[in-house]
Amino acid sequence: MLTSVGRGLVSPAPVIHANGVAVRHIDADTPVPAGASLSAHPGEVVLLLGPSGSGKSTFALTLNGLIPHHLDAEVTGDVVIGDAAASASTVAELSSRVALVFQDPDAQIVTARVRDEVAFGPENLRVPLAEIATRVEAALRRLDLWERRDDDPDILSGGGRQRLAIAAALAMGTPAIVLDEPTANLDPAGAAEVFAALRDLASAGDHAIVVIEHDLDELVEVAHRVVVLDATGRTVADGSVDDVLRARAAELDALGVWLPAVTLAALRLQRAGVPIERMPLTAAELRAAVAAAPPIDATADAPSSSAARTPADASRTSPAANAVEVSGLTLRHGRDEVLHDVSLTIAAGEFVAIVGPNGAGKTTLAQAIAGVRRTPRGTVHVRGADVARRRTTRRIGFVFQNPEHQFVAPTVREELAYSLRGRSAAEVAERVDAMLERFDLTAHATRHPFLLSGGQKRRLSVATALIGGADVLVLDEPTYGQDRARADELLRLLGDLHAQGTTVVVVTHDMQVVAEHAERVLVIERGRVIADASPAVLFADEPLVRRARLRVPPLRVAFADLPGQPALSGVMRLADLDAVRGTTVAG
Repeated sequence: MLTSVGRGLVSPAPVIHANGVAVRHIDADTPVPAGASLSAHPGEVVLLLGPSGSGKSTFALTLNGLIPHHLDAEVTGDVVIGDAAASASTVAELSSRVALVFQDPDAQIVTARVRDEVAFGPENLRVPLAEIATRVEAALRRLDLWERRDDDPDILSGGGRQRLAIAAALAMGTPAIVLDEPTANLDPAGAAEVFAALRDLASAGDHAIVVIEHDLDELVEVAHRVVVLDATGRTVADGSVDDVLRARAAELDALGVWLPAVTLAALRLQRAGVPIERMPLTAAELRAAVAAAPPIDATADAPSSSAARTPADASRTSPAANAVEVSGLTLRHGRDEVLHDVSLTIAAGEFVAIVGPNGAGKTTLAQAIAGVRRTPRGTVHVRGADVARRRTTRRIGFVFQNPEHQFVAPTVREELAYSLRGRSAAEVAERVDAMLERFDLTAHATRHPFLLSGGQKRRLSVATALIGGADVLVLDEPTYGQDRARADELLRLLGDLHAQGTTVVVVTHDMQVVAEHAERVLVIERGRVIADASPAVLFADEPLVRRARLRVPPLRVAFADLPGQPALSGVMRLADLDAVRGTTVAG
């Protein structure tokens, strides 16, 4: 196993030291994680990676004592915070040393006003009032929430609530902060702001930061060290970013953990015979490596590039071919107008992405289309049926941003069977067994859905939406909580369903997902559709990208106008790299 203390700039005394930690839940036969080790020093950002179900979130809960002090489980191994063993410390004592930001911000927001939420932790630590006020303002300004300080957290977007949870952690003033997928609900610009905040905190030298995260395209330039868990939750790598991500990229790819998109691109190019000596981690590094390579050829069976894809072909433009029609839709949340006079059509069989800033109304629009959110009569039709008048649940499936919001049954098997009420017992059993196998949930069939890992919950939520045979599928952040292998599997499944004629509508902050899969992109800002374009057209419009708080996909940045490599012109998708090959230069 690799070991390192990062870039040589950190203290030799760790704030967090965990060694051989194994956690066995009361209803489990085996521990997960099953031998996790990690240390974090002041001024250091440690990135914790691992496949879905490897116990990353469980491991995080041991670092501030919630496991085993509040959540009953058997823990072995050692966790030391500063100079105190976690097992011999109370949660209150550990909370003054380790602040934890959960994967789901709703699991930790407890007050009815933004500024009160940020003040809550320091108040419980008996911090002087003047110091609390200073901390609250500084944290809210850093996370761009100062103007919302008197709002109820419930009216913030999902991304806004995540930023609030991070602000509350910053205000604790603890020497260590552990963040579990802190950018999962943030738009790309918001994620960049969080990473910048983490960089600032680390550079000050007085915080040790542990981050569980899958968006590595920018985080690789923030992290000092990387710790990797395997599928059992055992630490299999611990070293610098170069030692782990750069030197062991192929190994980590096989393990199914997230890697930067440009690193995945480089691995594909290497397999195609393109000589890349030093594995790139950023778009600039990939661009330089490819520019230095011999000319790259396109194979004869090359697929059309993302630049050539169009929103919809002419055969799909008639009203009869529309799967979704929205006309003059205006919705309010209390006194706030969330959607304003939205009109759009989605052709049957299209793959459409909905993107935009946090709080723009993306999720509300998706819920309205799916019939989850009540709409005025005549404003939303799915397959010709007014969702305000007729039941359309068998024609449309909806996957919530937070999987737990749609679970209604006490076991995974019963959750899947719930959508099949009224069908024969034999058909229900056959469909449920097939879906359990398809989504790798058979071993968890009798578990409560709330006890699954984040990735397993996401797979279950998608399975419940599909099991009824819906021909319109709407998904809110479908890759949330997934490791790379499971996310790729899910997106391949969506691609297969799309190829078979299913209409797919995806709300996402992941611009690589948009580039890889969408035919058409709807950009929402302040409740209005401000753009409707193909991915290639959208990402070529830099002012629009900035306005909508998006990010140009790393592959477009790497390959745009790349001299000497015409085969890569317009490439934004990893899939397009399967149709290129390296050439040799005669010596």
